[in-house]
Amino acid sequence: MTDRDLPVTEDELHAYVDGELPADRRDAVEAWLASHPEHAARIAHWRAQADAIRAHYDAIALEPVSARFDLDKITRASRSWRAVAAAAVIAAFLAGGVVGWMAHGASAAAPSRFDIFTTQALDAHKVYVVEVRHPVEVTGAERPHLVQWLSKRLDYELRVPQLEPSGLKLVGGRLLPGPFGPAAFFMYEGASGERFTIYYARTDTPPTAMRYRAADRLAAFYWVDQGVAYVVSGGADRERLLQVAQAAYDQIDRNAPAKPTW
Repeated sequence: MTDRDLPVTEDELHAYVDGELPADRRDAVEAWLASHPEHAARIAHWRAQADAIRAHYDAIALEPVSARFDLDKITRASRSWRAVAAAAVIAAFLAGGVVGWMAHGASAAAPSRFDIFTTQALDAHKVYVVEVRHPVEVTGAERPHLVQWLSKRLDYELRVPQLEPSGLKLVGGRLLPGPFGPAAFFMYEGASGERFTIYYARTDTPPTAMRYRAADRLAAFYWVDQGVAYVVSGGADRERLLQVAQAAYDQIDRNAPAKPTW
């Protein structure tokens, strides 16, 4: 049995989210997630929570410790058991404080819908763009059927852009489990092999201007309009991604000019 055939454990899923999974198991976990979309949705939610906690509390973690809590000075001042005990108490106090802040952050820094949607879209992009034989469920050659099928599942008439002027053809699409119901996923490919994806999901979030997010050599532009969240994902070249996202936006909502906030 090869490493790729070994069952994926809960600990490995947590390590994958934390970026601590050994390289020889990453491909196996990503392949497993590709065939278990319900777990892929759970992983996206975990990542969104982790991103929100880091965004709120990274600055606190980097703050210098007050000089009065310098354990070396405390222990040098007196070698008596009282001094050592005091140092231990302070160390425990500091450790408890950090844990308390992290626990507070886990509950108070709940991920926004923007975090959840973009995390899930980027995770799906990362999993499927590397697939050669099965990147989509229905190919672009069946575009009318593909659009009709996914529109029915989302209970919304999807507008799927033609991106040939941007040098991209429709590879096809697939149905994904979204954080709040079904999600649609469309993939486009350029002559050089570059791939972009557009993720659609229903939401009750108010309309938003276009927003940008970068993560792990990938990036996405996101917006909400008329009860649907859209996430255009691609590589880290922001200008190229913006060109594709703007072209998609212009066709998806011709009546509303984009109001980007980048």
